[in-house]
Amino acid sequence: QDYYSKELQKSEDLKTNACITSARPLSKVVRDALERVHEEVVTRYYGCGLVIPECLSSCHILDLGCGSGRDCYLLSQLVGEQGHVTGIDMTEGQVRHRSGAPPHPPSSSPTSFPSSCQVEVAKKHIAYHMDKFGYGKPNVEFIHGYMEKLDDAGLADESYDIVISNCVINLAPDKRAVLQEAFRVLKPGGEMYFSDIYASQRLSETIRKHRVLWGECLAGALYWRDLYSIAEEVGFSPPCLVTASPITIGNKELEAIVGDCRFVSATFRLFKVLAGSWAGPAQVIYNGGIVGHERELVFDANFTFKEGEVVDVDAEMAAILQSSRFAEEFLIRAGGANAAALQGCCC
Repeated sequence: QDYYSKELQKSEDLKTNACITSARPLSKVVRDALERVHEEVVTRYYGCGLVIPECLSSCHILDLGCGSGRDCYLLSQLVGEQGHVTGIDMTEGQVRHRSGAPPHPPSSSPTSFPSSCQVEVAKKHIAYHMDKFGYGKPNVEFIHGYMEKLDDAGLADESYDIVISNCVINLAPDKRAVLQEAFRVLKPGGEMYFSDIYASQRLSETIRKHRVLWGECLAGALYWRDLYSIAEEVGFSPPCLVTASPITIGNKELEAIVGDCRFVSATFRLFKVLAGSWAGPAQVIYNGGIVGHERELVFDANFTFKEGEVVDVDAEMAAILQSSRFAEEFLIRAGGANAAALQGCCC
């Protein structure tokens, strides 16, 4: 809270390169949407690239660790006026009047909070963005809370189509609780689409207690193999790796502390697959037409679907496509000459 509310005032204040890792190329739709986001929101954002899944029209999305709200405002345009985006973040400004009176509650005017408060930066630009997007009423909201305790913030079971997160799960000491809460609030067939920092080994106590390395998203990085076991325990389908990029710290003092440990910025997608949604391998055909991905859908590092082309997929991918919001975008049929050899390819 101190690091993100007080020490970091803009992206340039970061002390490592961990939070400026590039993502895969952006579609024109996303680039155009990003240009309409207020400058203060963009410059006060510290995520890794952009976390923007596909097929978003009318979806209800939850952004864990929304910060100043850049991804929320971008997604607001992609879900449309009938969709909705909720951002939740733990940073909250605390100020007192000179008279010593207690701080204003979160529901009060944004002007009662210092400019360093991330959630209030996001809140104060709601009217600006709704006017910019031509919406009659807001389709975004920002709340203060913890991603390990979404129930305390009043978020109900099975209330979201998608949960996203941009380089913040590493900041939570209890990663399992974060994934468990995300699973709870997702609708059946829903998706968790998130980027984060992962380590090549389990980190030492010295690294995990280093204040700057925590704030820079490195000391809390999960050993990448542990993500797979936690996801399975919670109930998600096996993680599908979308992209991965090595991280260069760019700070000799901090590099000496982490030693031979290596870090990577990776984007994964997890699905809350319906039980019995698909029993075996399948052949799928992408119908085309998803906005920004009309001819080709790069689903993850293993599967790229081109419009009208038959693709053999394993049982896990078949179940994902059949039970999720992608079901209407594909023709799915049982079998396939090479499908049996693809078991486990998704992860």
